[in-house]
Amino acid sequence: MSARNPGTQFDLQWISRVRVNTPAVLRRAQSIQGQKVPRREYQAAWLLRAVTCIDLTTLAGDDTPSNVHRLCMKAIQPVQHELLEPLDMHDKGVTTAAVCVYPSRVADAVKSLRAANSSLPVASVATGFPAGQTPLETRLQEVRMAVADGASEIDIVINRTLALTGQWEALYDEIRQFREACGDAHMKTILATGELGTFAMVYKASLVAMMAGSDFIKTSTGKEAVNATYPVAIVMARAIREYFLATGYKVGFKPAGGIRTARESLVWLILIKEELGDDWLCSHLFRLGASSLLADIERQIYHHVTGQYAAYHDLPMA
Repeated sequence: MSARNPGTQFDLQWISRVRVNTPAVLRRAQSIQGQKVPRREYQAAWLLRAVTCIDLTTLAGDDTPSNVHRLCMKAIQPVQHELLEPLDMHDKGVTTAAVCVYPSRVADAVKSLRAANSSLPVASVATGFPAGQTPLETRLQEVRMAVADGASEIDIVINRTLALTGQWEALYDEIRQFREACGDAHMKTILATGELGTFAMVYKASLVAMMAGSDFIKTSTGKEAVNATYPVAIVMARAIREYFLATGYKVGFKPAGGIRTARESLVWLILIKEELGDDWLCSHLFRLGASSLLADIERQIYHHVTGQYAAYHDLPMA
């Protein structure tokens, strides 16, 4: 695992130099979407890799301790043992990358995982999710409380007002404070790209988040009208690549929102492999934020193993 990104000094000149060729980004995204995805046993292998990169998520207003417990049990055994045996993966420790919940549910998730003797990380959204419009001290306290309850990953959301009005140093300062509040917990910074307006704005926000010490940059909260898209992912991946070449630190990438099918997960893996390389094809540097994706992946693996598609009642739901 690469060293954690410590961040850099704020560099306004770097941000001011950003230019994005929009037609080229759209052509590249179209090219990636048009590529053939792996088939047969290769597809099964890639789908299992996708499973290990999922942050299995529940962010609903009706979340309860029992819902969170069920989510944790599904994260520990995301694919039925009977399906993994024919693939010789039943003893390889296949789990999702983490479970992701609201701060008030972190203690429930930690309790369920500890009872199951699992070391699976618990991630928590924070900082006034999803809008990021609560007072700064409230957002900082939310991070501290989630960490105190046992969260080892924090998905913070930026204040889009600061980005949209060009207050880049103020945004940098806020994210630095969130990073300090996280302590040893890894920090994923949600840019809410669907509300940033332009690719250039997305690139600049990506750079600021990485300068401020983000371990991951993440596309969306999943609550915006437009969430993870391939063109935005290319822009963010190019920012990650530039930051790595400039500093030597690898920052992770997490698309989230609207990722529902197994085929989509394969396209995301292809995008990351081609834009960032094989080093990013692991849960340390790539995550998929999803709640319903796992069900379709398990359904496709069921088809690969048995030759027929499962009815929805045949597979346990998260």
